[in-house]
Amino acid sequence: MRVFFSLEFPEEIKRDLLEIQKEIDKLGLVKGKFTEFDNLHLTLKFLGEISASELRAVKDRIKTIKFKPFHAELSEIGIFSEKAIRIIWVSINAEEIFSLQKSIDESLADLFPKEYRFMAHITIARPKFTEDNKIFIDELKKIKFAKKKFLVDKLLLNESILTSYGAKYNKIDEINFSDEELMVVRKN
Repeated sequence: MRVFFSLEFPEEIKRDLLEIQKEIDKLGLVKGKFTEFDNLHLTLKFLGEISASELRAVKDRIKTIKFKPFHAELSEIGIFSEKAIRIIWVSINAEEIFSLQKSIDESLADLFPKEYRFMAHITIARPKFTEDNKIFIDELKKIKFAKKKFLVDKLLLNESILTSYGAKYNKIDEINFSDEELMVVRKN
């Protein structure tokens, strides 16, 4: 099975991301696939195809990660390459995401290669064609959206099933950050 670790977002944040997608679509400068509402997430580590025994090892090791809930916010909209626009993303602002990703990496270091180019982002679209890259990038920079804070209090282990309609994600495991720690965060 194809497996990855991710963070999920509150419904309100996902609705905000859909609004950004609508703004991009209104530009009429790009053709491609927008990420479906239920598939909006931030991938912390993609493990790829793994066996049942590897999955058991991953689940055992990930239980050792202890993390406090934290707040994050949508940051900016962007692309990876101006020459070939293949992904449109919204970045997430929270230092804790990088610490969490590093903790996952370290706990699985002898099983999977480390991530060396991690960027905290949500893929919101995968363009197949762009009318004019420069104009599209200029217009993309003009899109404004609310940078709302939201609580991150769990880590998901998901299976990715590729279908002719796109990827479908099934939750394998959910690691909740401590409720006791959550109360401490909420008091601040």
